[in-house]
Amino acid sequence: MGNLIPNKACAVVLRSIGAVDEILIFRHPSAGCQFVKGTIEPDESPASAAIRELLEEAGIRGARAARHLGVWDAGYKGQVWSIHQLAVDAKLPDLWSHFTDDDGGHLFNFFWHPLGSAPSQDWRPVYVRALQFVEAQLLAPAARTPPE
Repeated sequence: MGNLIPNKACAVVLRSIGAVDEILIFRHPSAGCQFVKGTIEPDESPASAAIRELLEEAGIRGARAARHLGVWDAGYKGQVWSIHQLAVDAKLPDLWSHFTDDDGGHLFNFFWHPLGSAPSQDWRPVYVRALQFVEAQLLAPAARTPPE
């Protein structure tokens, strides 16, 4: 695959409820279920971009990079994602909505998806593949690399 240069940053936030690990996902009003993700600005590190995107798209403040999960070629519109697990000290609700100014403004509805469970039909194929990549990285011992 060579050296991929990421142009998108993806924020992965996890929580554990009992024995179940869950990942933060949102429902876009016209584009289905997806991860928090956005463009890496010219003078921005991928980890900083993931933190910024989490604030812009989910309203979550105070996140910090926990570990880099890898660089993934989305196979979609030339997107190459740098995927970062972010730590958030605040207890996040089970469900919430956040209005973002992206693309003229959208209301994103956030929820937690249990890891290892099949995504619903509301997920576009690129996000299903992204979930598979993230789950594989979270289960791989080699994924424990320091954040960028």
